[in-house]
Amino acid sequence: MAETSTILRRPSGDRKSRTLPAGRTRQHSRLVPYLFVSPFYVLYVLFLLGPTVYAFWLSLHEWAGIGPSTWVGLSNYTRLFRDSSFHGAVTNTLWYVAASVLVVTPLALVIATALNTRGLRGRDMFRVGYFLPMVLSPVVVSLVFTIIFDQNFGLLNAVLRGLIGIKPVNWLGAPNWAKVAIVIVLIWRWTGYLVIYFLAGLQSVPRDLYEAADIDGAGAIGKFRSVTVPMLKPVTAFVAITVFIGAAQIFEEPFILTQGGPGESTMSVAYFIYRAAFEREDFGYAAAAGFLLFIVVFVLTRVLAHFFGIGREDH
Repeated sequence: MAETSTILRRPSGDRKSRTLPAGRTRQHSRLVPYLFVSPFYVLYVLFLLGPTVYAFWLSLHEWAGIGPSTWVGLSNYTRLFRDSSFHGAVTNTLWYVAASVLVVTPLALVIATALNTRGLRGRDMFRVGYFLPMVLSPVVVSLVFTIIFDQNFGLLNAVLRGLIGIKPVNWLGAPNWAKVAIVIVLIWRWTGYLVIYFLAGLQSVPRDLYEAADIDGAGAIGKFRSVTVPMLKPVTAFVAITVFIGAAQIFEEPFILTQGGPGESTMSVAYFIYRAAFEREDFGYAAAAGFLLFIVVFVLTRVLAHFFGIGREDH
Protein backbone atom coordinates (compact mmCIF):
# COMPACT_ATOMS: atom_id res chain seq x y z
CA MET A 1 0.00 0.00 0.00
CA ALA A 2 1.39 3.35 -0.97
CA GLU A 3 2.38 5.53 2.01
CA THR A 4 0.57 8.87 2.33
CA SER A 5 3.21 11.60 2.37
CA THR A 6 3.78 15.29 1.69
CA ILE A 7 6.73 16.58 -0.28
CA LEU A 8 8.45 19.65 1.19
CA ARG A 9 10.68 21.34 -1.35
CA ARG A 10 13.90 23.03 -0.35
CA PRO A 11 14.83 26.53 -1.63
CA SER A 12 15.79 26.93 -5.23
CA GLY A 13 19.24 25.75 -5.97
CA ASP A 14 18.92 22.68 -3.72
CA ARG A 15 17.79 19.77 -5.82
CA LYS A 16 17.26 17.48 -2.87
CA SER A 17 13.84 17.02 -1.35
CA ARG A 18 12.50 15.11 1.61
CA THR A 19 9.13 13.83 2.67
CA LEU A 20 7.27 14.15 5.96
CA PRO A 21 4.39 11.98 7.13
CA ALA A 22 0.96 13.57 6.66
CA GLY A 23 0.26 13.34 10.42
CA ARG A 24 3.26 15.50 11.30
CA THR A 25 2.29 18.04 8.65
CA ARG A 26 -1.21 18.38 10.08
CA GLN A 27 0.25 18.75 13.58
CA HIS A 28 2.53 21.54 12.40
CA SER A 29 -0.41 23.24 10.69
CA ARG A 30 -2.33 23.27 13.97
CA LEU A 31 0.56 24.99 15.72
CA VAL A 32 0.81 27.85 13.22
CA PRO A 33 -2.13 29.91 14.64
CA TYR A 34 -0.71 29.58 18.16
CA LEU A 35 2.64 30.77 16.84
CA PHE A 36 1.04 33.94 15.45
CA VAL A 37 -0.83 34.81 18.66
CA SER A 38 2.01 33.84 20.97
CA PRO A 39 3.51 37.40 21.15
CA PHE A 40 0.31 38.59 22.82
CA TYR A 41 0.48 35.92 25.50
CA VAL A 42 4.19 36.50 26.05
CA LEU A 43 3.58 40.24 26.58
CA TYR A 44 0.51 39.49 28.71
CA VAL A 45 2.55 37.29 31.04
CA LEU A 46 5.51 39.67 31.14
CA PHE A 47 3.65 42.94 31.72
CA LEU A 48 0.34 42.02 33.41
CA LEU A 49 0.13 38.55 34.88
CA GLY A 50 3.74 38.42 36.06
CA PRO A 51 3.72 41.83 37.83
CA THR A 52 0.33 41.05 39.39
CA VAL A 53 1.55 37.78 40.86
CA TYR A 54 4.77 39.45 42.03
CA ALA A 55 2.81 42.30 43.63
CA PHE A 56 0.71 39.80 45.57
CA TRP A 57 3.84 37.94 46.68
CA LEU A 58 5.49 41.22 47.70
CA SER A 59 2.37 42.30 49.61
CA LEU A 60 2.94 39.36 51.96
CA HIS A 61 6.41 40.60 52.85
CA GLU A 62 8.05 43.56 54.49
CA TRP A 63 10.70 45.00 52.20
CA ALA A 64 12.54 48.33 52.09
CA GLY A 65 13.57 47.99 48.45
CA ILE A 66 17.11 46.81 49.25
CA GLY A 67 18.20 43.68 51.02
CA PRO A 68 16.23 40.61 52.02
CA SER A 69 12.48 40.70 52.56
CA THR A 70 10.63 39.40 55.62
CA TRP A 71 7.50 37.28 55.47
CA VAL A 72 4.63 39.03 57.32
CA GLY A 73 1.59 37.23 55.91
CA LEU A 74 -1.57 39.31 55.73
CA SER A 75 -0.43 41.95 58.21
CA ASN A 76 0.00 44.56 55.45
CA TYR A 77 -3.67 44.13 54.54
CA THR A 78 -4.81 44.44 58.16
CA ARG A 79 -2.73 47.63 58.44
CA LEU A 80 -4.52 49.03 55.40
CA PHE A 81 -7.96 48.49 56.91
CA ARG A 82 -6.86 50.34 60.08
CA ASP A 83 -4.97 53.15 58.29
CA SER A 84 -6.96 56.40 58.30
CA SER A 85 -4.76 57.77 55.49
CA PHE A 86 -5.78 54.87 53.28
CA HIS A 87 -9.43 55.42 54.16
CA GLY A 88 -9.10 59.07 53.14
CA ALA A 89 -7.38 58.11 49.88
CA VAL A 90 -10.18 55.67 49.04
CA THR A 91 -12.83 58.31 49.77
CA ASN A 92 -11.05 60.90 47.61
CA THR A 93 -10.67 58.41 44.77
CA LEU A 94 -14.39 57.63 44.95
CA TRP A 95 -15.09 61.35 44.55
CA TYR A 96 -12.87 61.51 41.47
CA VAL A 97 -14.51 58.39 40.00
CA ALA A 98 -18.00 59.71 40.65
CA ALA A 99 -17.18 63.09 39.09
CA SER A 100 -15.63 61.42 36.05
CA VAL A 101 -18.42 58.92 35.41
CA LEU A 102 -21.42 61.07 36.35
CA VAL A 103 -20.23 64.46 35.05
CA VAL A 104 -17.63 63.91 32.35
CA THR A 105 -19.46 61.15 30.47
CA PRO A 106 -22.83 62.96 30.10
CA LEU A 107 -21.06 66.22 29.31
CA ALA A 108 -19.05 64.57 26.55
CA LEU A 109 -22.21 63.04 25.10
CA VAL A 110 -24.00 66.39 24.99
CA ILE A 111 -21.01 68.16 23.40
CA ALA A 112 -20.59 65.39 20.82
CA THR A 113 -24.27 65.64 19.90
CA ALA A 114 -23.94 69.40 19.48
CA LEU A 115 -20.82 69.02 17.34
CA ASN A 116 -22.59 66.45 15.18
CA THR A 117 -25.29 68.95 14.21
CA ARG A 118 -25.54 69.52 10.49
CA GLY A 119 -24.56 72.94 9.25
CA LEU A 120 -22.37 73.76 12.26
CA ARG A 121 -19.63 76.08 11.10
CA GLY A 122 -16.07 75.33 12.20
CA ARG A 123 -17.01 71.84 13.37
CA ASP A 124 -13.56 70.40 12.62
CA MET A 125 -11.93 73.24 14.54
CA PHE A 126 -14.12 72.49 17.58
CA ARG A 127 -13.24 68.78 17.35
CA VAL A 128 -9.52 69.53 17.36
CA GLY A 129 -9.93 72.01 20.20
CA TYR A 130 -11.79 69.53 22.39
CA PHE A 131 -9.26 66.77 21.72
CA LEU A 132 -6.24 69.01 22.35
CA PRO A 133 -6.11 68.48 26.17
CA MET A 134 -5.61 64.75 25.64
CA VAL A 135 -2.43 65.13 23.62
CA LEU A 136 -0.84 67.39 26.22
CA SER A 137 1.28 65.87 28.95
CA PRO A 138 -0.55 65.62 32.31
CA VAL A 139 2.48 67.24 33.88
CA VAL A 140 2.20 70.28 31.60
CA VAL A 141 -1.55 70.46 32.18
CA SER A 142 -1.13 70.35 35.93
CA LEU A 143 1.57 73.01 35.89
CA VAL A 144 -0.61 75.32 33.79
CA PHE A 145 -3.55 74.83 36.15
CA THR A 146 -1.30 75.53 39.12
CA ILE A 147 -0.94 79.04 37.69
CA ILE A 148 -4.62 79.32 36.82
CA PHE A 149 -5.69 78.31 40.36
CA ASP A 150 -3.27 80.65 42.12
CA GLN A 151 -5.13 82.51 44.86
CA ASN A 152 -3.53 85.91 44.31
CA PHE A 153 -2.54 86.03 40.65
CA GLY A 154 -4.53 83.18 39.09
CA LEU A 155 -6.68 83.63 36.02
CA LEU A 156 -9.71 81.89 37.49
CA ASN A 157 -9.99 84.18 40.51
CA ALA A 158 -9.52 87.22 38.26
CA VAL A 159 -12.40 86.09 36.02
CA LEU A 160 -14.69 85.32 38.97
CA ARG A 161 -13.90 88.64 40.62
CA GLY A 162 -14.58 90.49 37.37
CA LEU A 163 -17.84 88.68 36.62
CA ILE A 164 -19.54 88.28 40.00
CA GLY A 165 -17.25 90.18 42.36
CA ILE A 166 -16.47 87.38 44.83
CA LYS A 167 -13.40 87.31 47.03
CA PRO A 168 -10.36 85.29 45.86
CA VAL A 169 -10.84 81.55 46.42
CA ASN A 170 -7.97 79.54 47.87
CA TRP A 171 -8.34 76.80 45.28
CA LEU A 172 -5.31 74.73 46.21
CA GLY A 173 -5.02 75.65 49.90
CA ALA A 174 -8.51 74.78 51.21
CA PRO A 175 -9.38 71.04 51.43
CA ASN A 176 -12.79 71.19 49.77
CA TRP A 177 -11.77 73.69 47.08
CA ALA A 178 -8.68 71.60 46.31
CA LYS A 179 -10.92 68.62 45.51
CA VAL A 180 -13.03 70.86 43.27
CA ALA A 181 -9.90 72.09 41.50
CA ILE A 182 -8.78 68.55 40.73
CA VAL A 183 -12.25 67.64 39.46
CA ILE A 184 -12.16 70.70 37.16
CA VAL A 185 -8.86 69.50 35.71
CA LEU A 186 -10.30 66.01 35.25
CA ILE A 187 -13.31 67.41 33.39
CA TRP A 188 -11.12 69.59 31.18
CA ARG A 189 -8.72 66.77 30.41
CA TRP A 190 -11.13 63.88 29.76
CA THR A 191 -14.18 65.51 28.18
CA GLY A 192 -12.63 66.18 24.77
CA TYR A 193 -11.13 62.73 24.61
CA LEU A 194 -14.51 61.11 25.19
CA VAL A 195 -16.20 63.44 22.72
CA ILE A 196 -14.19 61.75 19.96
CA TYR A 197 -15.64 58.34 20.87
CA PHE A 198 -19.19 59.67 20.95
CA LEU A 199 -18.70 61.46 17.64
CA ALA A 200 -17.53 58.22 16.07
CA GLY A 201 -20.61 56.47 17.46
CA LEU A 202 -22.93 59.20 16.18
CA GLN A 203 -21.62 58.67 12.65
CA SER A 204 -23.09 55.16 12.70
CA VAL A 205 -26.59 56.21 13.77
CA PRO A 206 -28.90 55.98 10.71
CA ARG A 207 -30.34 59.33 9.67
CA ASP A 208 -33.63 57.55 9.00
CA LEU A 209 -34.25 57.29 12.72
CA TYR A 210 -33.96 61.05 13.18
CA GLU A 211 -36.20 61.66 10.17
CA ALA A 212 -38.78 59.26 11.61
CA ALA A 213 -38.57 61.12 14.92
CA ASP A 214 -39.12 64.39 13.05
CA ILE A 215 -42.28 62.96 11.45
CA ASP A 216 -43.51 61.93 14.91
CA GLY A 217 -43.05 65.52 16.03
CA ALA A 218 -40.11 64.92 18.39
CA GLY A 219 -38.01 67.97 19.26
CA ALA A 220 -34.28 68.11 19.82
CA ILE A 221 -34.56 66.76 23.36
CA GLY A 222 -37.00 64.05 22.28
CA LYS A 223 -34.67 62.86 19.49
CA PHE A 224 -31.73 62.89 21.89
CA ARG A 225 -33.65 60.79 24.44
CA SER A 226 -35.37 58.37 22.04
CA VAL A 227 -32.72 57.95 19.33
CA THR A 228 -29.25 59.14 20.34
CA VAL A 229 -29.04 57.68 23.84
CA PRO A 230 -30.31 54.15 22.96
CA MET A 231 -28.20 53.91 19.80
CA LEU A 232 -25.06 54.98 21.65
CA LYS A 233 -25.43 52.54 24.51
CA PRO A 234 -22.44 50.35 23.46
CA VAL A 235 -20.24 53.43 23.08
CA THR A 236 -21.46 54.79 26.42
CA ALA A 237 -20.57 51.49 28.07
CA PHE A 238 -17.05 51.58 26.67
CA VAL A 239 -16.58 55.22 27.64
CA ALA A 240 -17.92 54.73 31.18
CA ILE A 241 -15.61 51.78 31.84
CA THR A 242 -12.61 53.59 30.35
CA VAL A 243 -13.24 56.67 32.47
CA PHE A 244 -13.81 54.58 35.58
CA ILE A 245 -10.50 52.75 35.20
CA GLY A 246 -8.63 55.99 34.48
CA ALA A 247 -10.15 57.90 37.41
CA ALA A 248 -9.55 55.01 39.84
CA GLN A 249 -5.83 55.28 39.08
CA ILE A 250 -5.57 59.07 39.10
CA PHE A 251 -2.10 60.21 40.17
CA GLU A 252 -0.64 63.13 38.21
CA GLU A 253 -3.22 65.78 39.08
CA PRO A 254 -3.14 65.46 42.91
CA PHE A 255 0.61 64.83 42.86
CA ILE A 256 1.51 67.98 40.93
CA LEU A 257 -1.32 70.32 41.89
CA THR A 258 -1.55 69.74 45.64
CA GLN A 259 0.96 67.04 46.65
CA GLY A 260 -2.05 65.26 48.10
CA GLY A 261 -2.84 68.20 50.39
CA PRO A 262 -3.70 70.31 52.13
CA GLY A 263 -2.97 67.60 54.67
CA GLU A 264 -4.18 64.48 52.89
CA SER A 265 -7.45 65.93 51.65
CA THR A 266 -6.79 65.26 47.94
CA MET A 267 -4.58 62.18 48.13
CA SER A 268 -5.69 59.38 45.80
CA VAL A 269 -5.02 55.66 46.22
CA ALA A 270 -2.36 55.75 43.49
CA TYR A 271 -0.62 58.63 45.26
CA PHE A 272 -0.89 56.71 48.57
CA ILE A 273 0.89 53.75 46.90
CA TYR A 274 3.61 56.05 45.55
CA ARG A 275 4.15 57.65 48.96
CA ALA A 276 4.33 54.28 50.75
CA ALA A 277 6.82 52.86 48.26
CA PHE A 278 9.12 55.72 47.33
CA GLU A 279 8.89 58.14 50.26
CA ARG A 280 8.50 55.71 53.17
CA GLU A 281 10.32 52.76 51.52
CA ASP A 282 7.62 50.31 52.57
CA PHE A 283 7.27 48.35 49.36
CA GLY A 284 5.31 45.47 50.85
CA TYR A 285 2.69 47.87 52.21
CA ALA A 286 2.52 49.69 48.87
CA ALA A 287 2.15 46.36 47.05
CA ALA A 288 -0.75 45.41 49.31
CA ALA A 289 -2.53 48.69 48.49
CA GLY A 290 -1.80 48.23 44.79
CA PHE A 291 -3.07 44.66 44.74
CA LEU A 292 -6.21 45.71 46.60
CA LEU A 293 -6.78 48.51 44.08
CA PHE A 294 -6.38 46.00 41.24
CA ILE A 295 -8.96 43.65 42.76
CA VAL A 296 -11.49 46.44 43.34
CA VAL A 297 -11.08 47.90 39.84
CA PHE A 298 -11.32 44.45 38.25
CA VAL A 299 -14.48 43.50 40.15
CA LEU A 300 -16.23 46.84 39.58
CA THR A 301 -15.29 46.76 35.91
CA ARG A 302 -16.94 43.37 35.60
CA VAL A 303 -20.02 44.74 37.39
CA LEU A 304 -20.20 47.70 35.00
CA ALA A 305 -19.77 45.40 32.01
CA HIS A 306 -22.64 43.26 33.27
CA PHE A 307 -24.76 46.36 33.92
CA PHE A 308 -24.26 47.61 30.35
CA GLY A 309 -24.73 44.13 28.90
CA ILE A 310 -21.27 43.90 27.35
CA GLY A 311 -20.61 40.43 25.96
CA ARG A 312 -24.25 39.42 25.75
CA GLU A 313 -25.48 38.29 22.35
CA ASP A 314 -28.18 40.94 22.12
CA HIS A 315 -25.43 43.59 22.27
